[in-house]
Amino acid sequence: MANPYTGPHNSPYPAPPMPQPGGPAPRWARKRYVLPALGLALFLGIGTGAGGGESTADAKPASAEPRPTVTVTATATATATPPAEEPEPAPTVTATKTVRVTTTVTAQPAAGGGGGGSDDSGSGGSQDVYYGNCSEVRAAGAAPIHRGEPGYASHLDRDNDGVACDV
Repeated sequence: MANPYTGPHNSPYPAPPMPQPGGPAPRWARKRYVLPALGLALFLGIGTGAGGGESTADAKPASAEPRPTVTVTATATATATPPAEEPEPAPTVTATKTVRVTTTVTAQPAAGGGGGGSDDSGSGGSQDVYYGNCSEVRAAGAAPIHRGEPGYASHLDRDNDGVACDV
């Protein structure tokens, strides 16, 4: 007995069409040959285009007639300028300021006479001298002033070394 599952009509899928001699090829066959041929042509075209395509040995000039050429020559003349004269310095202006120093001196009580005993133990009472700045000290002829001397103040001693208005 014959196998019921074999035979031309027992397949669940339709049979592929058979190519006829001299007729068009099936679509899958056309794709298999045409697409690679197109790709090869594309690469050959790109290669030819990238190669430059222009050969100077084979190229002919557009015009074989000689033409006159224009040559431009520029001549520059340099002139030396003498160095500029040195400007005269501006006159020096010295401004002087006159400072008037006033000192207040109080009379001292006589030694041992009267008084209430509020003495500064022999300081002489000359601590009343005050100078606003070192210019006043120099104008009075008292510069430099040492710590403990009359007229010394901390605002006159910049470096706090005990000597005010030192030169």
